[in-house]
Amino acid sequence: MSPTSVALIGAAGHGAWHLRAIDALGERVRLVATCDVQPGFDYTDHRVMLAERKPEVVVVCTPPHTHLPIALDVLDAGADLLLEKPPVLSLADHRRLAEAARGRVLQVGFQALGSPTLPLLAERVGEVVSASVAGAWWRPDSYWARSSWSGRRGRDGALVNPFAHALMQALAITGIRPPWTIGLDRYRTRASVEVEDTATLRLSVPDGRSVFVAVTLCSGDFVPGDITVAGRDGTAEVGYTQDRLGGQVVPGRIGLLSNLLDHRDHDAPLLVPLERTEPFTALAEAILAGDPPALLDPARLVRREDGVEIPGAAALVRRAAAERAHFHEIGAFQ
Repeated sequence: MSPTSVALIGAAGHGAWHLRAIDALGERVRLVATCDVQPGFDYTDHRVMLAERKPEVVVVCTPPHTHLPIALDVLDAGADLLLEKPPVLSLADHRRLAEAARGRVLQVGFQALGSPTLPLLAERVGEVVSASVAGAWWRPDSYWARSSWSGRRGRDGALVNPFAHALMQALAITGIRPPWTIGLDRYRTRASVEVEDTATLRLSVPDGRSVFVAVTLCSGDFVPGDITVAGRDGTAEVGYTQDRLGGQVVPGRIGLLSNLLDHRDHDAPLLVPLERTEPFTALAEAILAGDPPALLDPARLVRREDGVEIPGAAALVRRAAAERAHFHEIGAFQ
């Protein structure tokens, strides 16, 4: 079988990760073009690249608000698509993309859904009742200045971007879909940034299943994004960034580009088809349309050379997730 021709749109920044993933597939693929608005790649205009190189598969790793028009161009050119997360930021765009993708293969880049821990959860906990996420990361000032859309309301935020994998993983584990009840408690540490860097989210559906998320990007201590899963028969701790279940790392994560190729070549089930991500899009739309996050009092913060730290942020995140309580419910930031 001849190698599948692949192109990458959005080759700078995180695109380097996709270049390594493409390279790791060896002779199974042939990289025919890289494209980015920044100089140093084969093309700066993806439409020209699509017309001239005619790739069979295209990976799109551009800012989320640009996904829809680029994805539509890729699909119109007759290529299959691996679209980085989040796919789109509104249900209207989600439906438009789904319609355009009829007859083509579209995989969404929620890589953690290729984790081998997911099929094992039912054996550990039985029917899933809830999932609680705790994540405490650090992002410097430069993170919020990396592009014109960074930190802008309606386009960014800790929940829908850096912690999008954790949120999608919790939705997939619980199987929660709308209609649901949403509770948000969001904060920001910089006046110049319009979106949350610290937040809790409570999500529940009428049958009793629920998701709770507590995250921050202002922590001096690292919590990778641990998920506590409760079921009818027990509980389990899942580390989606390391494919950890309980205290053990489970080998065998399936790469999403490899899975897309398996789907094309052998009709293997697609791991992250667009329809699987519809609950995430619905939730992202609701989060982005919510009230602006509260600006924290600078007196409560520690100024580092390269950014702002919330003292004890990791402990607050762990406590909120364990108690499934919003930050304001545990007396944080008051």
